[in-house]
Amino acid sequence: MSTDNILLRVNSIEVIYNHVILVLKGVSFNVPEGGIVALLGGNGAGKTTTLRAVSNLLRGERGAVTKGTINLRDERIEALTPAELVRRGVIQVMEGRHCFAHLTVEENLLTGAYARRDGKAAIAQTLDKVYCYFPRLKTRRGSQAAYTSGGEQQMCAIGRALMASPRMVLLDEPSMGLAPQIVDELFAIVRDLNEKEGVTFLLAEQNTNMALRYADFGYILENGRVVMEGAAGDLAANEDVKEFYLGLSSGGRKSFRDVKHYRRRKRWLS
Repeated sequence: MSTDNILLRVNSIEVIYNHVILVLKGVSFNVPEGGIVALLGGNGAGKTTTLRAVSNLLRGERGAVTKGTINLRDERIEALTPAELVRRGVIQVMEGRHCFAHLTVEENLLTGAYARRDGKAAIAQTLDKVYCYFPRLKTRRGSQAAYTSGGEQQMCAIGRALMASPRMVLLDEPSMGLAPQIVDELFAIVRDLNEKEGVTFLLAEQNTNMALRYADFGYILENGRVVMEGAAGDLAANEDVKEFYLGLSSGGRKSFRDVKHYRRRKRWLS
């Protein structure tokens, strides 16, 4: 990965919850401007904690970055509030969608523009653009978010982030609980937003196969550490990744339960 256009640099961060529980153990990665970077790994690997460290949402979970640095371009951002990060264009879409259930779809979207100061006309233009990317939301614009489908709520959450005119969107488990067809649709929209609008994406995703189809670069986390990194195509072709995260090996499909955990750790950490 070229270092000339790095938007986000995360260098050897450690995160501790409740002053005692060490969750991230020296995690480092880069996100280039205009790229799509995936944080991969199983449940409990540290993906969500990493996103929250970047967006500074750890405090609400009694967590803190205790070592390392996080830079947005040339600015240290560990001490900034989430609101200050939003004003700098860093927006997180939380796992589980978290729409305002009692508001309509359009009202949810407009809350994303709360911090903007460029006028109603510009906000209306962005809203039209969101509806172009998510035509289903336009159809449901007057419906209460509580009565929309899981896929529509995820679209609403992403659309709300776009209303803030983000520089970078942090997506936490965007495929969770959604039908494969909806997941395909969402990832295709993410790629369109990346290519056409220049939005940078950092996504945490358990669906390794889907993430590697759309990302440029990936980092695999395990037990709070980065154990493998590389271009998405290289990771997708890697035998260890095939065996342990895509369910494939040179001998055909294989279950995690059939392989000793230490073999994986020995190969990756030797």
